[in-house]
Amino acid sequence: MTASPRPSRGAVLRRRGALLAAVVAAGLTLAACGGDDDMAGMDHGGTQSSAAGPASPDAAAGSGSGANPAPGAFNDTDVMFAQMMIPHHEQALEMSALADGRAEDTEITALAREISGAQDPEIQKMTSWLRAWGKPGTAPMDHGSGHGSESGGMARMMSAKDLAGLKAAQGRAFDRAFAQLMIDHHKGAVEMAEDERKNGRNATARQLAEDVITTQSAEIARLEKILARL
Repeated sequence: MTASPRPSRGAVLRRRGALLAAVVAAGLTLAACGGDDDMAGMDHGGTQSSAAGPASPDAAAGSGSGANPAPGAFNDTDVMFAQMMIPHHEQALEMSALADGRAEDTEITALAREISGAQDPEIQKMTSWLRAWGKPGTAPMDHGSGHGSESGGMARMMSAKDLAGLKAAQGRAFDRAFAQLMIDHHKGAVEMAEDERKNGRNATARQLAEDVITTQSAEIARLEKILARL
């Protein structure tokens, strides 16, 4: 039987080199796969994990709808402020909308547009608070100072009779009625805002109350000047 020829030294080295290269390549592949898993658990952008819990119970109330629009603690006064101010603002928008086509005084028309431009965003803001707090958007109509004869007790809400009279007025008569009714209506908003500023707890709600007091007090002064010259 004839013995097989022995491989040359060069052939042996070439085989060993190929085997070593294959082992190194396999190791690199495994490391890359493991690295992907490790990297997935690392924080690269400073973003909190979606599994992280809310920072406070109040933040939890707004979970599922983004950041809480009124973060921090709140109390019953904050809730009532939003629940009562929303329909109060809505009535101011209804009154202001009547100025178009009825008002004669250009300053009345301009002020009505300013009121709409300011109060509509505030309604959206307060609605978002109540949603985040897990509270209903309306409250029983037995609160407030009871100035409106048909308002159910809400502070200085215009009655159905007042609204009908405003709708029926035209020109200078509308201007005078609008100014008189809006002055009283604004005073009701200021009263509610002052109560929120004094007894509310949520910083965002109290800041809006400050804004209402500042803005609507200035508008009352303007309306009184207009009424004096009509």
